[in-house]
Amino acid sequence: MRMHPMSPTLSSVSIPDLEEIIALRHHLHRHPELSGLEYETSHTLQNFLQRYQPDEIVSALGGTGFAAIFHGKESSAGPTVLFRAELDALPIVEQNELPYTSLQKGVSHKCGHDGHMATLAGLASMLHHHPLAKGRVVLLFQPAEETGAGAWAVLHTPAFQKIAIEHVFALHNMPGLLMGQVLVRPEIFAAASVGLQVKLYGKESHAAEPENGVNPGEGMSELIQAFNALVRDQQRFQDLTLLTVVHARLGEVAFGTNPGFAMVMATLRAFEQEDLNQLKSLALEAVKLVSLKYGLRYDFEWLEEFPATRNSAEAVECIEQAAQYLRMDIKQAAQPVRWSEDFGHLTNRYSGALFGLGSGTNQPQLHHADYDFPDELIPVGAALFYRIAESILNP
Repeated sequence: MRMHPMSPTLSSVSIPDLEEIIALRHHLHRHPELSGLEYETSHTLQNFLQRYQPDEIVSALGGTGFAAIFHGKESSAGPTVLFRAELDALPIVEQNELPYTSLQKGVSHKCGHDGHMATLAGLASMLHHHPLAKGRVVLLFQPAEETGAGAWAVLHTPAFQKIAIEHVFALHNMPGLLMGQVLVRPEIFAAASVGLQVKLYGKESHAAEPENGVNPGEGMSELIQAFNALVRDQQRFQDLTLLTVVHARLGEVAFGTNPGFAMVMATLRAFEQEDLNQLKSLALEAVKLVSLKYGLRYDFEWLEEFPATRNSAEAVECIEQAAQYLRMDIKQAAQPVRWSEDFGHLTNRYSGALFGLGSGTNQPQLHHADYDFPDELIPVGAALFYRIAESILNP
């Protein structure tokens, strides 16, 4: 790959208060909050960003979310480019022993959202000290990414709809890739997924009189096997399609009771939306057949739905050119990543892309209890975001 020389203007762009931004990440890591409950996280960030004098702060986006908007030095006329970071943490007990280990029992930043927020703070610093000439840059701090609810809620907030976005970008740190390596892919970058919760209802009775009740245990067991069988033959789907049973429960812990209730939860996942739709139909058909066979009533609910994140070719090209300009290593993803991202709601509406940024080959994987975002990635991500904005707003 031919590398472009560093731009004289860009080479002078840096983050003079990087140590303070790293300290911000450590504070956010120490005080994580779950999806939809990111009140202190949002408050901390809004206070911190005031030092960069954004032209506008739009709050209460999708709940706890907010946007910091920076106008061009000469004019706000021109394109509007949005960069997103996520506010929420995960319900995982942290195993790391760090100076900034999570103080919230059972909650921790194991997806790197603390680092993503710090990266946007770094971009805010660069835009303040080295403002672009024209257009607008929107820094969106979005709630509830982990549940799939945040991006949808932001998009349906009237205050956000008034911003008139044209381009959207987001990164996700990628353990297993070289530090700072940029992972790109046109079309689908991240899989679509949805959670399915099925409740099976029989009839309770005394454990000494099981014939007087209807125990849904056999039906629950058969439903789990039926779910697993749905994806065994991948020939019926266009691309990779998965169903993972994540939880099952039968009755209560009581030796004297023949249970009358069961629940099965599964995650359905596919690279292609059509495959996911087909898998959803097959799963519901399995529920109906099992319920009929064992004389059970049932109800079901779809939860935490993520669309496939589909990148525009123009946005991917913009990322590649920015990475080349900064002499960063670029890797083309042969397949979409299997995990899901609600940023797909934004790329379904605006021209944009999600890309990966390598966080080291020896780094624990995302959602592992010993994961921690590497601080050295903050200025790398901020510089790449800045160059993307510069190439669109001041070509």
